[in-house]
Amino acid sequence: MATETSFFSKLEARVAEVNSLLCIGLDPHSKEILSADESSKATPQEKCDAAFTFCKTIIDATLPYAACYKPNAAFFEALGDNGATTLVRVLKEIPSNVPILLDVKRGDIGSTAAAYAEACYEHCKADAVTLSPLMGWDSVAPFVTEKCSSKGAFLLCKTSNPGSNELLALNLADGETVFERIAKLSQEWSIKSGGASLGLVVGATDAVALAKARKAAGEGVWILAPG
Repeated sequence: MATETSFFSKLEARVAEVNSLLCIGLDPHSKEILSADESSKATPQEKCDAAFTFCKTIIDATLPYAACYKPNAAFFEALGDNGATTLVRVLKEIPSNVPILLDVKRGDIGSTAAAYAEACYEHCKADAVTLSPLMGWDSVAPFVTEKCSSKGAFLLCKTSNPGSNELLALNLADGETVFERIAKLSQEWSIKSGGASLGLVVGATDAVALAKARKAAGEGVWILAPG
C-alpha cells in the first residue's frame, strides 16, 4: 500500500513546479456572485451555481500561478442545504497535484474535533485545514495524527483583525506574547504529531508581529500571511 504524500511535501513540490508561493482564496461572498436584485430572485440552487462559477473562474485564471487553494467553508455553508455539495463540486475542479487548504478555523476537542477532521478530509478531500489552537494540543491532534498523519494544519497565530490584540498580543508571565507562544508550540506539536505537520497564520498587515512569529517559530515552519 502506497504511503500518502504529506501536505507540506505536496506543497513544496507545487511551489517548485510553479515557482510561486501564492495561496489563492476561494471566497464566494454573496454580494460578489450576484447583485442584490439577482440574489432576491435567485433560487437556492441558482445561488450555488453562481458560487461555483465564481470559484471556477478564479481557479481557471490562477492555476498556472497557484501554489495552493484556500476555500473558505463559511461562504459555502451560508448557501444552505446544497452548500456542502457546492464546495465539493468546486474542489473537484482543482487538479490533484495542487494542495487544498480548507479554511474552517475549527477549535474543539475529542470526538467533536475528530468529526470535524472527518468532514474536512473524508468528505471534502482537503489536504490541510486552518485551526484555532487556543484549546491546546488535544484540539489539534485529531487533524494531524493517526489516520490524518499525512495532513497539515495552519494555526491561527496573529491574525490581521485589530481585535486580535485583545488576546493574541497579551504578554505572558515570561514576557513573550500569546502569539509568540503559539508560534513556538507549532514546532513542539509538529514533533508530537510525528513530523512537520503544522504551519501558522500571521497577518501580513503587521510586519513586526510577522517578524516576531517567524523568530519564535524558526525558519522551518510555513507561514500563511493573508492581507
